Amino acid sequence: MLDGFLNVYKEQGYTSFDVVAKLRGILKQKKIGHTGTLDPMAEGVLLVCLGQATKLSEMLIDKDKTYRCVMLLGKTTDTEDVTGKVLTETADIPDEASVIETVNSFIGTYDQIPPMYSAIKVNGKKLYEYARQGIEIERSPREVTIFEVKIEDVSLPRVTFTIHCSKGTYIRSLCRDIGEKLGCGAVMEKLVRTEVKNFRVEDSLTLAEIEQARDQGTIASYVMKKELLLPEYPELHIGTDEYARKLLRNGNKLQLSQFAEAVSPETVTDVPGIRVYDETDSFAAIYRYEKEKSICRPVKMFPKNAETDR
Repeated sequence: MLDGFLNVYKEQGYTSFDVVAKLRGILKQKKIGHTGTLDPMAEGVLLVCLGQATKLSEMLIDKDKTYRCVMLLGKTTDTEDVTGKVLTETADIPDEASVIETVNSFIGTYDQIPPMYSAIKVNGKKLYEYARQGIEIERSPREVTIFEVKIEDVSLPRVTFTIHCSKGTYIRSLCRDIGEKLGCGAVMEKLVRTEVKNFRVEDSLTLAEIEQARDQGTIASYVMKKELLLPEYPELHIGTDEYARKLLRNGNKLQLSQFAEAVSPETVTDVPGIRVYDETDSFAAIYRYEKEKSICRPVKMFPKNAETDR
């Protein structure tokens, strides 16, 4: 069974769940997940977890992402994109200089109100379920960060830009907020996720290409080892002591002295975790050092004999 990460190009019309379901059929493997939902109308990079890599999905959802967006000015809809019911329309669009200045003004951190058509849950129910019933729910703003915006083209009423943003940023809502600030309204017309965690859109595979690679017996060459997505986690190897090796196999706590490398507490204190390898140099676990107790505690275990098709 495949074990690692696959860079999938999600095409328009599919939900992220649709892609996972189709991959289960193509790869004949049940244990598959993804690291961040894309709207059905959006396309681009969907980072898919295979086998034991699904244990890392929540650790990668927090990563920032890059998108290319086409924003349409002069319109608002209930979904904040072109697929929704039109609420307002105007031909009174500000000039190009004002538009560019306003788009760039969102660089930095701001409080964004998420869209009603989203999977955020309120009182155990997803917002889009309320929206489909015509119910408007008050949403609390969420802090998001726009690290960078590159405006590629301004052909009013359309603006094309690339955006690098934090986890939880709704590009639809960013378009809405830009439109509100301009006073003319705006919706998202097209969205492509171009990069997630160094997985780029130009390297992604469509479902058809994945099926072809499966038939040609080359699919494994496109799967990245799960530990390679955690370069910020220091790499340590278990020492020669058999007792220490047994502790690792059983997912027990470890002392720094039980690793093969000479490790000082300072080198592992301010990092999110530690990649731990067993005596065969296989990635065995993620540990986290607890400075107060001077101990390494297991966070995720990746046993060799685990069945990946569950």
